[in-house]
Amino acid sequence: MSNPLRERLEAGEATIGGWLSIGDSFSAEVMAKAGFDWLLVDLQHGVVDTRDMVPMLQAIGATPTVPLVRPPSNEAAIIGRCLDAGARGVIIPMVNTREDAEAAVAACRFAPIGSRSVGPVRATVDLGIDLGAYDDTESLCIVMLETVEAYDQIDDILSVPGLDGAFVGPGDLSVSFGLSPGLEQDDEHFNSAIEKLLDACNRFNLIPGVFADAEVGRKRLAQGFKMVQIATDFQIMAAAAQEAIETARK
Repeated sequence: MSNPLRERLEAGEATIGGWLSIGDSFSAEVMAKAGFDWLLVDLQHGVVDTRDMVPMLQAIGATPTVPLVRPPSNEAAIIGRCLDAGARGVIIPMVNTREDAEAAVAACRFAPIGSRSVGPVRATVDLGIDLGAYDDTESLCIVMLETVEAYDQIDDILSVPGLDGAFVGPGDLSVSFGLSPGLEQDDEHFNSAIEKLLDACNRFNLIPGVFADAEVGRKRLAQGFKMVQIATDFQIMAAAAQEAIETARK
C-alpha cells in the first residue's frame, strides 16, 4: 500500500507536522484531527512507551494524518517494532557516522537491502495487504543529524543507499556547537550546518526536515525544508492553559 506522505514529498510538496510527547491516544486523536500532514510519536524524549504507541498510531491512522515514530535510539529491534506497529516511517535520532546511517537503513529494510526481521503484524492488518506483497520501502527512513561530528561527514552519511531524508535536531546541534539549546541561532556555524544539510539533501535527492515552531517553521519552509515540525502537544497544552488563566485573571 502506498505511503501518501512519501508520495507528497516525492512530488516536492512541503509538509507540516507535529510532535507527540504525551502517551495518550485521545491526545493523539485531537492533534491528528487538527489537520497536520504528519504526526510523530516520540519514544525518545516524550513520556511515551511502546505500550502507548499502538493506540496512538491507531488514533492517528483513523484520520488523513500520517503517523511516524521516533525510536529512542538507533536500535534495530525497536525500529522494527515501530514499523511493525504501523508507523509509516521513522525519524532516527543521533546518527553521527556513515555506519550509523547504514545501521538505520538495515533496521528499516528487509533483505536484500537490509536485515529487518519479517513480521509486520499490525502493519499488515492496518494496511489491509497480503504479507507477501508488503513493500517496506514505502516506509520512510529518515535520520537526525544533531552533532558537529555528523555535519563534518554529511556526504558520507547521506550517500548511504536506502535513506529517504535527513532531519535537523537544532537543540542538540546548538549544544554541540557550544551554544544554549535553541530552534535557531545567531551563529554562523549553526546556520552554515543547516544550509549544509539542505544542500546535501538536494544533491542526494533526499527529504530535508527540521524541528521548529510555527514562527521558525515559516522561515524553514521558505528555506526549502519539506518536513517541518511546528508544534508539540504538551507545549500547546501548557501555552493554552496559561493564556486561559491570564485571560480569566484580567
